[in-house]
Amino acid sequence: MASVEKILANMANNPQGVPFTELCKVCDHYFGQPRHSGGSHRIYRTPWEGEPYVNLQPKKGMGKPYQVKQVLAAIKKKETR
Repeated sequence: MASVEKILANMANNPQGVPFTELCKVCDHYFGQPRHSGGSHRIYRTPWEGEPYVNLQPKKGMGKPYQVKQVLAAIKKKETR
């Protein structure tokens, strides 16, 4: 499996082509274990107020492009804090 850095580069270059398992690996790395992982959803808490979570669900084994962009924005926000 690819490293988190390689997955991030792939996410930035092609948000439509990110396997759901890789998206979850990145979220596990940056946000810890999901607070909810039942069914098809995985919900990760973020360390700030406002939108305090990232909600993911797969679509045919891939991450949804808008969710990939939300994860990238959350990571950027976390790194600038």
